[in-house]
Amino acid sequence: MGLFQAVSGAIGGTLADQWLDFYTVPDGLPATAAVFPAVRRDENQGRGANAGASDGVITNGSKIVVPEGYGLVLIQDGAFTGFAAQPGGYIWDSEESASQSVFSGGGLVDSLIKQSWERFKFGGRPGSQQTAIFVALKELPNNKFGTQSEIYWDDAFLNTQVGAITRGTYTLKITDPLTFIRNFVSAGVISGKGVFDFTNIDNPAGEQLFNEVVGSLAPAFSMYTNDPAKGNRIARLQQDSVGFAQSLSAAVEENYRWRTDRGLEIVKTAIISIEYDENTRELLKNVQRADALSGSRGNSNLQASVAAGIESAGENAGPGGLIGMGMATGGMGLGGLQQPTQQAPAAPPAPAAPAPAAAPAADDPVAVLKRAKEMLDAGLITQEDYDAAKAKALGI
Repeated sequence: MGLFQAVSGAIGGTLADQWLDFYTVPDGLPATAAVFPAVRRDENQGRGANAGASDGVITNGSKIVVPEGYGLVLIQDGAFTGFAAQPGGYIWDSEESASQSVFSGGGLVDSLIKQSWERFKFGGRPGSQQTAIFVALKELPNNKFGTQSEIYWDDAFLNTQVGAITRGTYTLKITDPLTFIRNFVSAGVISGKGVFDFTNIDNPAGEQLFNEVVGSLAPAFSMYTNDPAKGNRIARLQQDSVGFAQSLSAAVEENYRWRTDRGLEIVKTAIISIEYDENTRELLKNVQRADALSGSRGNSNLQASVAAGIESAGENAGPGGLIGMGMATGGMGLGGLQQPTQQAPAAPPAPAAPAPAAAPAADDPVAVLKRAKEMLDAGLITQEDYDAAKAKALGI
């Protein structure tokens, strides 16, 4: 009883010439349509317009064409009586003893469908009248997500919590059509009375999925940016559509069991925009500056801060201020800082000099000139600054 395959493989004009009337997918379907009734064609040798009702009801001897990328599902009284995922032509006959009920294309889908078939199949002998619906097995595009306010997650790279407003799109794939139809599709669509479209604003199931994706964005961002294999960089999110899709799919599976309870999976994402909050923007700016200055983020930040302080002291106090700044940095052990643009390898650190018994007097010209010479040699002041400091110290 059930379906048996009459023509396998590619289908086209030859099959239409043989079968003057048959059921297949309707014309003009949106790319986001997931489940819809089979429709009958019986004009111009199967190539013309639909004729007859579009409720998907077939009877014994009905011929059905399954195009590439779709699966055919037969239902009676809410239970599954047949499924075919291989492209080709099929005939339904409730009395055919040699027929098969499940055709699939192998791989993961084959395994999932067989497991679902054993759970959900029709328990008795199906009647001669069946409802035939198609389910899309290809990627379904243009499913949108977005947040109206900031979402926050812990970021390993910045070592703090970051926040952003984001929006984008993702593609869905129905990995287990029997589980999806049984657990998530309305009775009207199952009975062949409508089309299930994820992006239809009047489809409450699509709205539910949108809300669940938004609720999973924060853990998905955290999962992605805390994965060392992905470089721990939030800046890579917009460049890694597949990698972030895996994180988002794992987050919705953990929170809402899409794959397990609904037979759905997120395949790819496209992040259109990420607008970080003010604190995160400042953090990213500091990190970018540090990375640009040197390979060592901590040392380059310190160099940038010291350079800014020296510049400020020079503007406010002239050469005397520069000498005072040099004495302060020398006291902190920073007198040997190098310019970040130097390419020569850093010299090994010199042994620490013993602390002097007493600090030299501030007006000791020898001490002042010695400190100024050290700063000149370190590149912290110019020759002109040194000459001015020398003249001031010697009173000339």
